[in-house]
Amino acid sequence: MAREPVAPRPFAASYRLEVDGWPHARINHQLSRHGPHWQSDMRATISIARGNESSRFRVGDDGIRATAYRSGYSLLGIGDKYQLGHDDLAALPDRQAALFELSRQAVKAQCNANHSPCELRYLDHKGREEVLRYRIVERGELALPAGEFDAVTIEAWDPEHPERQLIFNFHPELPGLLLAVDYHRDGERKSRLTLTELNLDRR
Repeated sequence: MAREPVAPRPFAASYRLEVDGWPHARINHQLSRHGPHWQSDMRATISIARGNESSRFRVGDDGIRATAYRSGYSLLGIGDKYQLGHDDLAALPDRQAALFELSRQAVKAQCNANHSPCELRYLDHKGREEVLRYRIVERGELALPAGEFDAVTIEAWDPEHPERQLIFNFHPELPGLLLAVDYHRDGERKSRLTLTELNLDRR
């Protein structure tokens, strides 16, 4: 039975990212409130690379409204920075805000093996429109280094690249929190993101 999405709650999380051919990386993720806005920040650093992504958005009864996005990366000293403003995000959210909305939609979505896929549209870091289709795989429990959690598992893919699949595990009571993410290409897992630590704002 589908559930209504719950209100956002601030948190700070850490993940371990395993990618074939790369050293394991630690990713820090924070969801915080700033007046009427929410902000999602992700940062990753390994010995030869670093990256960050931040989105600010409002949450309403009819969904989210992204207002600002920034990202940047550096690999072996070479990198770039990207930014999207209020006007750029007037019609579609950035990808960090879209990830938050995806976690909320997954709680109430009815698109499973017996239904057509759901669809989410967003802008990538350069402001180009992207499409993500997804379906609910299961609802259950997931054991992770950070503990045991209720989870909603979805399978997602770009319709132009169906050979690439993302398996997301979201927490039904903590919008925006990733429990685990697996990336598959041509049926083979290429990377995995796992929650290793979670701190909730108890205020």
